[in-house]
Amino acid sequence: MTFRSLLFVPGDSERKMVKAETSGADALVLDLEDAVEVSRLPVARQMVHDYLKQRQDRRQKLWVRINPLDTALALDDLAAVVKAAPDGILLPKGSSAQEIVRLGFFLDALEARDGVEKGAIAIMPVATETPSALFSLGGYKDCSPRLHALTWGAEDLAAAIGASTNRVENGEYEFTYQLARSLCLLGAHAAGVPAIDTVWSNFRDKEGLEKDAIRARKAGFSGKIAIHPDQIAIINQAFTPDAAELNYAKAVVEAFEKADGAGTVQLEGQMLDRPHLKQAMQILARMEQA
Repeated sequence: MTFRSLLFVPGDSERKMVKAETSGADALVLDLEDAVEVSRLPVARQMVHDYLKQRQDRRQKLWVRINPLDTALALDDLAAVVKAAPDGILLPKGSSAQEIVRLGFFLDALEARDGVEKGAIAIMPVATETPSALFSLGGYKDCSPRLHALTWGAEDLAAAIGASTNRVENGEYEFTYQLARSLCLLGAHAAGVPAIDTVWSNFRDKEGLEKDAIRARKAGFSGKIAIHPDQIAIINQAFTPDAAELNYAKAVVEAFEKADGAGTVQLEGQMLDRPHLKQAMQILARMEQA
């Protein structure tokens, strides 16, 4: 499944987890990292485990963001939640595909221990949160059958390099973070998995979110992460093809079908070739998934 929307939910708030179920998000990300104080992690792990265990018939995919693998917290996170069979693990602050491999080994062992189907738990790294990560974004291809998607983040990267802000005067990302976004997008497609865009942090700015989400889809991202339930409807709409796009995509496919194997066709005064057909088929597939 390709996600249009993923909603972060604090792992130590049962109220917010239950409320998130009605958000319309394609997936919930139950957070054990930034949203939870370290002192509350034992409580949060148990709450996330119980929430997952009670929802074996799931309306949404349920993922868990664990703590980084280079901390002493990650294995305890995994040991607590794998037995409840989350659909996936969101891995923060990774540096390369080697961490996907390493996490895969941990999941192999824990799935075997807990009677969870082997390979059932997918992995998505936040692949731009450390400086070294940007130099390895082309290396995720074939690293693990568990790799589901790549996403990116700008806040932790700014902190890692000592930047006071990641924006310029007009509100756009500074070049370093635009580069991170582009490399994530290209790295994901090079690996043959979807690219998921990062959060729009001002959840009250619905117009800004809509513009940002539409730009992301046009750029080639398949979905976007949300930090508030009110963002979900906007994101879902932005990543769902509208009627005009669908009608045009259908017309492109029909034109090639009628062309009897020709590599180029004419449609509405334009000359189209195979990349246009591929784009049209991707639009139709996205709508079917939605």
